[in-house]
Amino acid sequence: MARANQIRQLYAMCATALVMGRADLDGADDVGFDIELPIFTVGQAAELAGIHPQTLRQYDRLNLVRPQRTDGGARRYCLRDIARLARAQRLSQDEGINLSGIARILSLEEENRQLRREIKRMQSSGGESVFAAGRDGNIVEVQRSNRARLWRNAIRRETRELPGRPAFPSSRADKGARAAEESPYNDDSKSMVLWGW
Repeated sequence: MARANQIRQLYAMCATALVMGRADLDGADDVGFDIELPIFTVGQAAELAGIHPQTLRQYDRLNLVRPQRTDGGARRYCLRDIARLARAQRLSQDEGINLSGIARILSLEEENRQLRREIKRMQSSGGESVFAAGRDGNIVEVQRSNRARLWRNAIRRETRELPGRPAFPSSRADKGARAAEESPYNDDSKSMVLWGW
């Protein structure tokens, strides 16, 4: 129980740093915080973000900040939600932006954050990237393994003989007669095919 309280205190300190602008979600994620962990109640989230609890409920109804729900239906906020709440409050109070504008700004900022993390992950992988089409049609990165690379190299070097086409006679009569007698793939000439790509 004491460990759970310590974890809650660490998350509360991280949330406070996010609200004050001394930390960001990328940094919190990098040092090991689970930014999706639903840990804060409505009252705690309101206190941390400096927002009235009724405003939190309004933001939830408007899909501005959607907290997770417990089995009993109670709202639980994560670090990402706290950061969004604080940002929404600043945009509303300081900049005078309406709620639909705030929703769009928050959506774009989250998309931008996800793209930055994806770029950082791709740059830190240190190797070549392979991309494929996912089931939904989106482009996805496929992790390369040495085993797959060795297999592809072996396939590229492997050759296989296939029967070649015979040289057809020049006249149509001879061509028709010969085609009836034998398959075009029965001669001794061979073609070489390189498997792979």
